[in-house]
Amino acid sequence: MGTTTLSTTTVVPETASEDTGRRRRRTAAAARLLGLLLACALLALAVVASVAVGAKAIPPGEVLHALLHGRTSVDGSVVWDLRLPRTLLGVAVGAALGLAGVLMQALTRNPLADPGILGVNMGASAAVVVAIALWRSTDPSFCVWFAFAGAGLAAVVVQVLGSRGRSGPAPVRLALAGTAVSAVLGALISVVTLLRPDVFDQFRFWGVGSLAGQPMSVVTEVAPFLGAGALLALGLSGALNSLALGDDTARALGTRVRRTRALGMLAVTLLCGAATAAVGPIAFVGLAVPHLARSLTGPDHRWLLPYSMVFGAVLLLGSDLLGRVLARPGEIQAGIVTAFAGAPVFIALVRRRRIAEL
Repeated sequence: MGTTTLSTTTVVPETASEDTGRRRRRTAAAARLLGLLLACALLALAVVASVAVGAKAIPPGEVLHALLHGRTSVDGSVVWDLRLPRTLLGVAVGAALGLAGVLMQALTRNPLADPGILGVNMGASAAVVVAIALWRSTDPSFCVWFAFAGAGLAAVVVQVLGSRGRSGPAPVRLALAGTAVSAVLGALISVVTLLRPDVFDQFRFWGVGSLAGQPMSVVTEVAPFLGAGALLALGLSGALNSLALGDDTARALGTRVRRTRALGMLAVTLLCGAATAAVGPIAFVGLAVPHLARSLTGPDHRWLLPYSMVFGAVLLLGSDLLGRVLARPGEIQAGIVTAFAGAPVFIALVRRRRIAEL
């Protein structure tokens, strides 16, 4: 007579610690989502203020009428031709610089890195100087393509120089290569502007970094590059989390380190090149914004990247708005305001004891 053996499956109940851990993770995710929504609401307020406030006082009702009915008056032309392109550029460029700052700090593992460390800003500036010297044109739609080409070329040179050796593009070599390329391009700019005072007179307004005076055509020209760079950066969030643990650990987790760095550098080039080409070099946004976002989200790039996008746009729009209000009926350029606001942040970051911890 055969013996039948019954197989039973034992279900291990979830421990209290596991349940508590899941609950904490859900609570943290909900808090981060709520914070991101609040940041988006703050950005919406900044957008409304940027469209409504300017050197020319326009009643809110007239601003709304202009937005709904177009250029039916002088005020409508001011809103559509000056303030709206300026606002859209502020949002797009600020978001791009915030994203690029996170990428640079993650790829170089340097908490004081900003987008300029790749020589992108200097490449764009040098190309604009050459364009002005050869063609004597400061038309934004003309200079934007030279600036973008210069930014891309500088980033390629830095990538090639920083990739020498068997280990590929190391963070330290990339930083050193970017510093060297920036120094050479800065010397080129100085030589051209000293020998050609007319070039200096035209270049100095672009070189300070400003959202003012840019037509809507500039927005449409740089938008595809900014959009592609943003999508690429957001798509790298998981790989950047692995990369933060070190190259060896990242490889063990299945991350392709060289591919991640190459795509990250491409995203930085697209974001910084298009942003600098559109409005000139803007300082400190890419440095300060990631640290502000990191203080709220922690090191998780899945949250850090979107937070930095929103905070970057808020910071740049707020700086531009502050420059308009403080110097009425004139204005202080956004690049100057961000430099004044960012310098104390930079000093505070340098003095922090835990600056090495990202």
